[in-house]
Amino acid sequence: MRNIVLTSAACAAIALTGCQQESPSNEADIATVTEETPTTGGMVDAESATAALQTADGTSVGEARISTMDGGLNLTLSVTGMPPGNHGVHIHQTGKCDAPDFKSAGGHWNPTDKEHGLANDNGSHMGDFVNLEVAADGTGSLERPIKGATLKGGANALLDSDGAAFIVHAGQDDQMTDPSGDSGDRIACGVFEKTAS
Repeated sequence: MRNIVLTSAACAAIALTGCQQESPSNEADIATVTEETPTTGGMVDAESATAALQTADGTSVGEARISTMDGGLNLTLSVTGMPPGNHGVHIHQTGKCDAPDFKSAGGHWNPTDKEHGLANDNGSHMGDFVNLEVAADGTGSLERPIKGATLKGGANALLDSDGAAFIVHAGQDDQMTDPSGDSGDRIACGVFEKTAS
């Protein structure tokens, strides 16, 4: 009986060694896995917020959704009926979308007091993202994490006392010019409202 126990233990050790070899063997492999699946297994609760995007004439053109995930928030954006090309997209600091110019949404959401732009040495705002690429058929989408942010509560809360809005701009964000990336007029806006997924 003792020999059987030892043999089983040896087999278990061999199996465990085999499993370990299949895991990512270095930091680069781990980073690749993380980048390919930014939200898988990262959601910490069912809380989310959604902004229904509209143009100045009230036409519905898509949705921006914020979900809570481990270490921050995650943005998913989907648009339809938008002008083709690259567009600056940002979270803005005030939850108001008064037409026609949507300036009521204020500046970019920037609770950490940085400068604008993903390529700025002194940036970026928490509300800054890569440009949204809209295809010839007027559709586009993107997904990006917002590290260190919270949906509500704390210094970096999206849904603070005056809320937040999501804006699509007419032009491309240069990712450098402070405070707005020289991305032009605000052509679509949506106010974030807390939802449950």
